[in-house]
Amino acid sequence: MSEIEQQAPALPEGDAQPKQAFPLDFNFLYGKPTSKGVYKQRCEDFIVQEDLGFELTGEGEHVCLWVQKIGENTQYLARQLAKFAGIQARDVSYAGLKDRQGDTWQWFSLQIPGKITPDFSLFESPGVTIHKVIRHNKKIKTGALAGNYFSITLRDITDKQAVEEALLKVKKGVPNYFGEQRFGHGGHNVSAAQTMFTGRKIKDRFKRGMYLSAARSYLFNQVVSARISDELYLNPMLGDCVQFVSNRSFFPLPDLEASTLDRLASREICLTAPLWGAGELTSEQDAKHYEQEKLKGYEDLQAGLAKNGLKQQRRPLLLVADKLSSRWLDEQTVCIDFYLPSGCYATSLLRELIQ
Repeated sequence: MSEIEQQAPALPEGDAQPKQAFPLDFNFLYGKPTSKGVYKQRCEDFIVQEDLGFELTGEGEHVCLWVQKIGENTQYLARQLAKFAGIQARDVSYAGLKDRQGDTWQWFSLQIPGKITPDFSLFESPGVTIHKVIRHNKKIKTGALAGNYFSITLRDITDKQAVEEALLKVKKGVPNYFGEQRFGHGGHNVSAAQTMFTGRKIKDRFKRGMYLSAARSYLFNQVVSARISDELYLNPMLGDCVQFVSNRSFFPLPDLEASTLDRLASREICLTAPLWGAGELTSEQDAKHYEQEKLKGYEDLQAGLAKNGLKQQRRPLLLVADKLSSRWLDEQTVCIDFYLPSGCYATSLLRELIQ
């Protein structure tokens, strides 16, 4: 279970109830897997290492810690580090939450201006090891990383051949879904967002942000799932908003000529779906009409996101894992290594491999 799922609070009794359910049965690109299997049986089955994508300066008012944590909550550890350093919890930052049930490596930054760096070799917490201490001139902000390296072990596999065949397919890409952990159990976080949009006040900034992200992510997943169902996942429509893979800038397709299709096939550009917010969709013509049609029935979520200050953005439809490799430890156990850009979910790849 991810930290996001653990922290999703239940709606208090007496609050307005959501008007609809939000199922998480998004379509599979290669069909529902036939093999069963499990992961996260042990912390060492789910190893994640952050890739900041930049070098730390070695000087500045922020002390950065390269931390390995096993079976520990990111936010709890941040508070423990603040207490040890004698600073406020708000002065500890990190690029993102990491799963508690796993062996995860991530950077924390502590703002300690004009002070001697604490001796972090004296810091003690079960399952936590601080491997590096280095200063930097800026704090590590949420989302400030290039990506993550994963090493995930799948156990109790019932059909080795089916998994091997699926591994060959997923190398070509998988739907770039937001993981189910973002939505909470049974889509609770989306329901909570809907209730918030009808007037319920959420004072906790973390919960409010979590609900907004869940609603936005749900609309994105709906469009991606629909394009799979309609066999439009790899086939562009006139006006589709595409993104340069190298720099993430995007533009609507003015035509469907052979040269445009070649750019898509070579992954110079890629198809996208909307991250909903205020303003007009950046897709045009056929693609714009398609996205509007597929999101009918979710007007309250769209309006709520726009009212809360989110802007129209885009996200690639396809997630292509880098450096993907696998090795079988025995007939029922396989270890998969790969790299994903920031904001992408390992579970989106795993759901195409096993039930």
